[in-house]
Amino acid sequence: MLYLIAYISSVVLINYAFSSAPNLDVIWSAWGGLVFILRDMVQTRFGHGALLAMLAALVLSYATSEPAIALASATAFFVSELIDWLVFSVTRRPLRDRLWLSSALSIPVDTFIFFGMIGALTPAVVGTAMASKFAGVTAVWLAMAFRARRAAVAG
Repeated sequence: MLYLIAYISSVVLINYAFSSAPNLDVIWSAWGGLVFILRDMVQTRFGHGALLAMLAALVLSYATSEPAIALASATAFFVSELIDWLVFSVTRRPLRDRLWLSSALSIPVDTFIFFGMIGALTPAVVGTAMASKFAGVTAVWLAMAFRARRAAVAG
């Protein structure tokens, strides 16, 4: 439940941040890495219920953010969530591999859609967003791989 609340809150807060202080877009783009990790954790725990969490976050974003930011967020999340859903539904690899694969496919798409729609598609913003998102998912992948290796050795 903690991941669910953190995910919804992060989406709403990051959209609010982009609306309130767009000149800090590089900082807000770094925060995006956390949103992807939380989304994957919600997807892992609640399966297709992650789509309902995304919908709740986007409705709240429309109420608290500029409509253009909320629309860009909704569009980017919809496309990247569809990619994640396909990877999680079709791929039978271990969870940590599905997390990384889905992120490798959805992160660039999400980044270019969102920042393109809000007019902030600059090398600094895209680079920061992609680096933070890939760093986050790689850290989760490494932690899960370490845990699996440790369990294999113990068992």
